[in-house]
Amino acid sequence: MQMRPFGSHDFQVSALGFGAGHIGADGMTDQEASYLVQTVLDRGINLLDTARGYGKSEIRIGQALKGRRDSAILSTKVGYDVAGQEDWTYGAVSGGIDQALRLMQTDYIDIVHLHSCTRDVLARGDVIEALAQAKQAGKIRAMAYSGDGVDLAYAFSTGAFDSFQTSVNLFDQRVTDSLPQIAAKKKAVIAKRPLGNAPWRFAERPAGHYAEEYWLRFQAMGLELKESSWLETALRFTVFEHGVTSSIIGTANLSHLDANLALLSKGPLPEARVNELKQTFKKHDQDWVSQV
Repeated sequence: MQMRPFGSHDFQVSALGFGAGHIGADGMTDQEASYLVQTVLDRGINLLDTARGYGKSEIRIGQALKGRRDSAILSTKVGYDVAGQEDWTYGAVSGGIDQALRLMQTDYIDIVHLHSCTRDVLARGDVIEALAQAKQAGKIRAMAYSGDGVDLAYAFSTGAFDSFQTSVNLFDQRVTDSLPQIAAKKKAVIAKRPLGNAPWRFAERPAGHYAEEYWLRFQAMGLELKESSWLETALRFTVFEHGVTSSIIGTANLSHLDANLALLSKGPLPEARVNELKQTFKKHDQDWVSQV
């Protein structure tokens, strides 16, 4: 597993991260979730990305990491659903961090994101201040923002954040023009949806798979497949994009995880193919905004 520096921080993260949304579902037992997390770590993936809104995910991560906390880089997202606090206020962010610390049974969280709030919320300043005070207190190591489009651009312009999580994939490429600038500032970027929710799975536009918009773009771009699979093309395109620190993929299936690792062992796509994919996106771009 390729390890990469996390911006200007003194820790590294795996090029492939684990999206822990699946382990928060009621359809998975605590034992199954623990085994999955333990196996992910055994495969060399150290970035575990969760959120306050991912069901039982945080508490199950805490259970799975007993005795292995130093093996993981924990990333979570806050800003809402804290009893007695209005969403997107200082109290909601501060309270979310404290609850995440308790649930994950840890003294600190490596990366804490504001979970896709708007630039108007950011401009008030209180949610950023909550992160800053938590960092000063040693509760978190990196202040981060998760979001896209104009909200992401505003978050970057504040200079307050150490890291950003945003959509980067074959069908969501607009942010790639900004990645070198972000990297030059020694900021980290975690790519979400690196597969674009795999729209090639569907013969017709899907409903309820969060791939509807990407399916339309997939059709509009009319790409010719020149690699062995769309999965491989999409995964290698995003993971090895300049400026991307780690790309998170969620799964409950270990065979899928191992297949992804095997594909990544091939390294980056040929430069000519990457350029072709980028030119195809620009040619067919119909004011496509990044998907939150």
